[in-house]
Amino acid sequence: MPAPPIITSFLDTDAYKLHMQQAVFHNYSDVVAAFEFNCRNTTDYLGIYAEEIQEQVNHMRDVVITEEELAYLATLPQFKPDYLDYLRAYRYKPEQVKVEAVSPVLPPQSPQFGEDGSKLVVTVEGLWVEAILWEIPLLAIISEVVQRRRRPHVGVPEALETLEENLDAFFAAHSVDEVRHFKVTDFGTRRRYSRAVQEAVVRRLRAHDKFGPHLFGTSNYDLARRLGIPAIGTQAHEWFQAFQQLSPSLRLSQTHALQMWLREYPTCLGIALTDCITMDAFLADFTVPLAKAYQGLRQDSGDPVRWGEKALAHYRFLGIEPKEKVLVFSDGLNLTTAVQLHNRFKGDTNVMCGIGTQLTCALKGVRPMNIVLKMVRCQGRPVAKISDSTGKLMCEDFDFVEELCNTFKVASPVTSHPVA
Repeated sequence: MPAPPIITSFLDTDAYKLHMQQAVFHNYSDVVAAFEFNCRNTTDYLGIYAEEIQEQVNHMRDVVITEEELAYLATLPQFKPDYLDYLRAYRYKPEQVKVEAVSPVLPPQSPQFGEDGSKLVVTVEGLWVEAILWEIPLLAIISEVVQRRRRPHVGVPEALETLEENLDAFFAAHSVDEVRHFKVTDFGTRRRYSRAVQEAVVRRLRAHDKFGPHLFGTSNYDLARRLGIPAIGTQAHEWFQAFQQLSPSLRLSQTHALQMWLREYPTCLGIALTDCITMDAFLADFTVPLAKAYQGLRQDSGDPVRWGEKALAHYRFLGIEPKEKVLVFSDGLNLTTAVQLHNRFKGDTNVMCGIGTQLTCALKGVRPMNIVLKMVRCQGRPVAKISDSTGKLMCEDFDFVEELCNTFKVASPVTSHPVA
């Protein structure tokens, strides 16, 4: 029997996708982009699920925004009427997505769950303003298809059981005063066990008598609308990647990306992602006018303590009081690591922690997948995400990576040594 659609609401996506799409719609509506899927878990053989994933991609043709959802977005100050009219007519185009199972060159090592060792290859290509929306539903589809096939007898009850244990341990280890200003946002859409699990977890966090005040919001617009909580998110790596080909020069790409974001959102959505190239390269371009205009920064790779110390030092060097800014930590956190970062930096600045997989795919016996869908080309030319962590490089052209690293004077992840 055909599986029912996993994505049934147009707003079942992360907020930053709509925020970026509006900026692209207003400024770069004719730009073409390409994206590629990557599973960083090298022992996950996902090709066997390609047919079912393709079926879910085909279902996306029927996912359209409702008038009720449009009315909700219209109440938010960041959205403009012409963009909402565009969303009313927007339709997903499954033909932009290619899903394949590629047989391995060598026999797989210890395949599990009946997997045959084949690799899942997923690519997306089309107008950036259209293709930009595929990332989150595609990743959520892949995660749910794989997890429910692997562990079909677990779900919401098991997720809530784990959540309750984690919350009990959290409050046993931390007094109310110690975590009084602790803020957490759900960032768990793209790697969730299932849509039902994510909703159950966020509902429970919101209703919890002790933790409820600490839930600052969710990245998922559908949950934000239905639960009456803030939708959180600004921009992703692809915003900065695209400018590597859209800017007048490669060296100006980060500055141009930051300036164009402010042009679209001069008074809101002011958290800047710092690690498309590296934190050091970002701070070199984060001048006084930009640092004053942006509300804060988001960390998504590397050592979070070292990153936070660099951010504080940079604000102070620029003569800006860090207590007027926000630092958002969002790289693989759980409740324990999140509160450690909160306590480390709460005396110096405002701290918010985005927790994803460790909330929405935390079930005993279930191993979350480290999956991403990243931009690899813009206008037919290569773009790269380097980041502050080894193993997160995404680019199909190593010559371009070398050029990027030389331009920004950062260590090359390809040659593993600093460039001149």
